[in-house]
Amino acid sequence: MLDIKEQRRVFRHQRIRKNVVGTSLRPRLCVHKSINNFQAQIIDDTSGKILLGKSTLAKDIRPKIKSGGNINAAEILGEALAAQAVKQGIKQVCFDRGGYLYHGRIKAFAEAARKAGLEF
Repeated sequence: MLDIKEQRRVFRHQRIRKNVVGTSLRPRLCVHKSINNFQAQIIDDTSGKILLGKSTLAKDIRPKIKSGGNINAAEILGEALAAQAVKQGIKQVCFDRGGYLYHGRIKAFAEAARKAGLEF
């Protein structure tokens, strides 16, 4: 059973997902955060495939961060994910904040990804 805050976030995410759809030309950049970690995926909803996924638990990111649940880790993850996406030819995405407020770690991740070359 989810606690009330998580239930509200899930309902907000469902409302957002009615309008935010990833296509092959403009996939969806979806984020999820927990207390200790941060995850992000680039998803093509038309084919139902995850094109790219990265987490603060990844082997190339883990040595660079002290904790996976802070703003610094979100910035490093945003830069790494954007660099890998640009290598794969993904330039434009639509940002799905996952029902979270555009604040703190979510904002830091998004701004770092934009700075590293993703457009949204």
